[in-house]
Amino acid sequence: MATPSLTANYLDIVPVLLRTPHRELWSTYDAEADVLYLNFRKPSEATDSELTEDDVIVRYDGDEIIGLTILHASQR
Repeated sequence: MATPSLTANYLDIVPVLLRTPHRELWSTYDAEADVLYLNFRKPSEATDSELTEDDVIVRYDGDEIIGLTILHASQR
């Protein structure tokens, strides 16, 4: 059974997701690599990507952002 604090953590992301143009989200966390993968569409094959200063890889298909790869996820 989910604890109230765990539920509150998930609820914290709702406003952020509602402000994005994407209506679907898939996520995967690789604990060994400490990387969180967020995909806004399936399949999510990127044609380009860029690494930001805060260690987030933004993945594109043309001009559309199709996903984020968040490095060092547990430290955020």
